[in-house]
Parts: sequence; structure tokens; C-alpha cells
Amino acid sequence: MGVDGGGGDGRLAAVVALAQAVACAQTPRETARAAAIGALGALGGCFAAISAWEREAGRLRVLVNVGELAPGEQEFPEDEWYPVRDFPEIADFLHEPGAGGDAPHAWVETAEGPPPAREPGPGPGRRMATLRRRGRGCCVVAPIVLHGRAWGELYVARPVGDPVFGRDDARLAAVLAAVTATGIAQTERLAEARRLAFTDPLTGLANRRAVDIRLDEALARHRADGTTVSLVVCDINGLKQVNDTLGHAVGDRLLERFGSVLSVCGAMLPGALAARLGGDEFCLIAEGPPAEEVVRAATELCHRAAKLDLGEGVACGVASTGHPIGRVRSARRLFRLADAAQYRAKAARAAEPVVAGDEGPDDPVVRLADASTAIPVAGPERRHFRGR
Repeated sequence: MGVDGGGGDGRLAAVVALAQAVACAQTPRETARAAAIGALGALGGCFAAISAWEREAGRLRVLVNVGELAPGEQEFPEDEWYPVRDFPEIADFLHEPGAGGDAPHAWVETAEGPPPAREPGPGPGRRMATLRRRGRGCCVVAPIVLHGRAWGELYVARPVGDPVFGRDDARLAAVLAAVTATGIAQTERLAEARRLAFTDPLTGLANRRAVDIRLDEALARHRADGTTVSLVVCDINGLKQVNDTLGHAVGDRLLERFGSVLSVCGAMLPGALAARLGGDEFCLIAEGPPAEEVVRAATELCHRAAKLDLGEGVACGVASTGHPIGRVRSARRLFRLADAAQYRAKAARAAEPVVAGDEGPDDPVVRLADASTAIPVAGPERRHFRGR
């Protein structure tokens, strides 16, 4: 669809500017905001919003509001939505996005007409009443279509007294909505790429790459302000036997079940990251909760793992900056400590976690971890510490 009208060059420049802005966005929120700001300027409005259709809930949820906000409106509203039944003009479009021939896939509504005696029911009167209530004279609405389906809508309003949007404005709004859809598709692909890059495909937990990044960031905050950082490292007992006797498909089921248990126990610690390091090894990273709470969560993890109908429980080690383990300058040392504790739990067939520093300054786990610094390593630090 072309961008026509007397200000063709200016409209084309506006489309290009919006395309450049959404291309630079990294998240869906950034895309929505960039698109709303671009459409606001391109259409000469006083207010713009991007909303998404939540089909399963039958409602239109507002993602971002920009421009002159009315009382009660927020830039990024937490709970602003409208039932789809209030907007019958979109119903046909939801099912037949190509309907309408050459007509623009956008429409204009105004606040003209006498004030209603009561709050209008579903239908065009709803938007009319909203325009009046918020001091706006007209609006142009363009559906945002993604993968052949209505994803949401672009909404731009002008104040009372300004010229009403015309046909060319509707055409421009449709083009801007199409550009917005391209940006949303891009950020969705980026989000999926990030998810795949930082997620273990079998369990759906975070992977080792995510652990390394999260732990480095957490320890940087620990060095800056003393935030407590804790690491729980665990190793499933009996996975090899399950694989050898029942097959790897059953072994994978054990890994998935334990991953679910780890996730549940990790939820006991606000903001904790549950991850699979590889093979039968998993971990939890907690930033903020006291060390005692982390130990309680690790204890619950051991008890729940022991009740699984596959495997032989789990060996679990805990290392926390909240315990007397000495200075922790790097993720490497915290891993050594947690791994040494887990190694000891494995050797002792302990039913509960072993905690680094639990036996005071001369704790054998701390001595074992620190002695490992003399061992040459290559590749993943913790695997070579354990002789792999």
C-alpha cells in the first residue's frame, strides 16, 4: 500500500523514521513504545497507544500510552484492558483480515454527537464516550497484523478542535501498523533466540551459559554492596544405572522430573535461577535471601528428590557468601566451594545438603575447595575439580 496525500514526502519520511526506531528496539516493550511515539508524530496526534489482543481472554490489553496522558493513564499500564465485545468493528477483521478490498484497513472515529444519557453498551459508542471523557476529538485505529492474524491495534487521537483524521491519515496509520508488526516480529524472534541460547532444551531450565552470566552479575553486586549470593550444586544419584537398565528415555524422564522439583524448590527463594549445568548436574543461584533460607530450600530439594520413583535421590552442596567461607572474588571460587560440598555429600551418601563453612574457619570443605587451586585445569572448572 502506498503512502499518498499532499505531504507524501513527509509521510514517507515518517514511515522510514518509525521503521528505524522499531528496528533498534530489543524488547517488545521497546518496540511498542517506539512505534507509538513514531505514529504520534507522523499523524499529528496528541495521544497514541499500542494494544495487544489476548484471544484466550477475549480482551484488548494496553501495552503502552504516549503523549498527553489523561488522569489515570500510565505510560506502561499494569492492568488496562477492554473486553473485545466493546469493539465489534474489529470482529470481522479478526477472522478475515483481507476483507474490504482496496479500502484502508484502518478507520476513524469522532466524539461528535450529543452526550449519551448513560454509559453506552458495547459498540462504537464505547470509543466515542472514551474520547469525550478524555478530552479527545477523534481517533484513528489500525489493526496490527502478525503472521496473518490480528495481533493488536495502533490507536492515535487528536484533541477537540483539531482537524478530524481523513482517509489519507487512515492509509498512513495502516502503513505504520504494518511497520510496527514487522518490528514486533523481529523482537519476538530475538526473544526466542535468547530463550534458546540460555535454556536447557530437555528440562526447560536455564543452561550453563545463563548460570555463568547470572553468577558473575550477582557477585559483582556482592562486591559492591555485600548482597548475599548463594550457590546450590546438586548431582542426581543413580542416573547411570537408570540409563543402563531402563534406557535413556527413562533417564531423560528422571532429569525432567528432577528439573521440576528443582524449579519448585527454587521458587522458595525469590528471584532464584534454577539451571541444568549438563548431564546429571544442576544448580540454584540465589541473590539476596539469607544463607539459612537457601539451606532450607536445598534441604527440601533433597527430601523431594528422595521421593522420586526413579533414581536414588540427590547429592547436594551449598556455598554462600553468608557463611564463613572467606572472600569470594569470583564465580570460580564459589563453584569450587559448592562443588566440594556436593562432592562430600556424594561420598557420604548424605540425605541432606552439605554446607561449605558449616564447621567453622577450618571447615574441611573449604580446605578441599581452596586446595583445588593448585590443580591445573582446562575447560569447565568444576568438572576438572571433580576429576572428570
